[in-house]
Amino acid sequence: MSNRPTPDPGPNRLERLARAVTAAASTPNLQINGIVTEVAPAYCRVSGLSPFVKLGECLELMTGAAGGDLAEVIRVDERGVTVKPFDTTMRAGLGTVARRRGALTLSPHASWKGRIVNALGAPIDGGEPLVQGARSVPGDREPPPAMRRQRVKTPLKTGVRVVDFFTPLCAGQRIGIFAGSGIGKSTLLAMLARSRGFDTAVIALVGERGREVRDFLEDALKDARANSVTIVATGDESPMMRRLAPKTAMCVAEYFRDRGENVLLIVDSVTRYAHAARDVALASGEPPVSRGYTPSVFSELPRFLERAGPGEEGAGSITGVFSVLVDGDDHNDPVADSIRGTLDGHIVLDRAIADQGRFPAVNMLTSVSRLARASCTPEQWSVVMKIRAMISRYEDTRDLRLIGGYRQGSDPDLDKAIHLVPRVYDVMRQSPDDPASVDAFQEVAKAFAAE
Repeated sequence: MSNRPTPDPGPNRLERLARAVTAAASTPNLQINGIVTEVAPAYCRVSGLSPFVKLGECLELMTGAAGGDLAEVIRVDERGVTVKPFDTTMRAGLGTVARRRGALTLSPHASWKGRIVNALGAPIDGGEPLVQGARSVPGDREPPPAMRRQRVKTPLKTGVRVVDFFTPLCAGQRIGIFAGSGIGKSTLLAMLARSRGFDTAVIALVGERGREVRDFLEDALKDARANSVTIVATGDESPMMRRLAPKTAMCVAEYFRDRGENVLLIVDSVTRYAHAARDVALASGEPPVSRGYTPSVFSELPRFLERAGPGEEGAGSITGVFSVLVDGDDHNDPVADSIRGTLDGHIVLDRAIADQGRFPAVNMLTSVSRLARASCTPEQWSVVMKIRAMISRYEDTRDLRLIGGYRQGSDPDLDKAIHLVPRVYDVMRQSPDDPASVDAFQEVAKAFAAE
C-alpha cells in the first residue's frame, strides 16, 4: 500500500469563479449589485454582496425614488448583509436592486459658515448649493495622535458668569452639561454659542423638536449665526440620521481646526446620539447589556468624544460642549456615567435650583472643570475654593435654619456664609438677554463690596 500523499485537487470551477469575481470587484468599470431578500420595519437584508462590502459602507436601494434610498451596512454574514436606510420610510421591497456606493464622505468648505445642513451635508436652509471642499473626509476619522497633540492651557472667556467663575474653560477642553429635561440646558448652550472667544461655532442639534430649531437659530444664536455651521437632525428623522449628525458636525469642526481656527463644537445632545446608536446596534442583532444599551454604544462614545480637543502642533483646537440629557434626573444613567469619565469636566444643572428661579441653574458644588487651575491664577483659585466651602456650609445647614434651630453668632463661619452666599447667587443670575460677563471675578468682588 502506497504512503504517497494524495495530490490536492485545488479549487473547483465554482470556487475559481468566485475568486475571479471577488478580485474583479475592485475594477472601476464593474458594478456588482445585490437583491433585497427580506424587509423589516427597521432594516432589510440584501443577498449577493457579502464578499464585497464592509461595515459602514453604503448601498443605494433602487426603489424608484429620485436617486434611490441610501442605506448603511450594519451587519455582514455569509447569507447576506443587513442594511438600515437613512430615510424614515422603508420603500424597498423583495427583489429591489441594491447598488454599492462606498463609504460616506464629507467635503467641508469655509463658505459653509452661516449655513444649515442635514446629517448628510445637504443644505436645508433654502440657500444656494454648498461649495464642496477640495478634500473629502470620512465620517469616522481617527483623533489626532496623543503625542502630537498640543497642550491645553489657553484660558477662555465664555461670557457666562457662573461658568467663567466656577468651571472656567481652556481652548481645546471638552466639557459636558448634564441636565434633565426642561432645566435650561438649551438656553445655556445658546449663551455659550454666542461667546466671542471662538473663530467658528459648529452646532449639532440631534433629536430636537422641529419647532425648536428656528427658535434656537433665530432667537438664541442671533448675530452668532454668521460664524456658525449648524447640523440638524430632528427627532422625527431616522436613527441613522440622528446617529450621523454629530459625526458630520465633528468633521466640519475638524476642517476648521485644521485651518488653524479656534472652534467651538456644541452637540445637543449626546444622549440622543447614544439612543440612535443603540437603535442601529439592536437592528444589527447586537445584544443589550445595560438598560437596553449595547456594548458598541459604550465603545463608540469615547471614540467620538476623543476627536474633539486640541489639534496637532500648528493647527487650531476644538472646544467641545456636549449636553447630556439625564434620563429621569438619574445622573448614574449608563450613558451619563460613561461620558462623565471621558470629558474634561461637567456642568450639572439642578432641577431644585431651577425651581427657585435661579438661571442658569448650575449646581456650583457638583460642577467641576478639570482644567480650572490652568485657566485662572492661584489667587483666583483660592477665592473659588473659599466660596465653594461657604456655599457647602450654607446648603448643609438649610434645614436647620428653616426650622429656627440656628442662633446667629454661634458659628462665625456660618454667619459669614449666610451673609455672603445669597449675594453669590444673585450675581450668578444671568439671562440670555443680559450683557455677557467681562470679568466674573471682578463682578463677584464688586457684589461682596456692596453694602
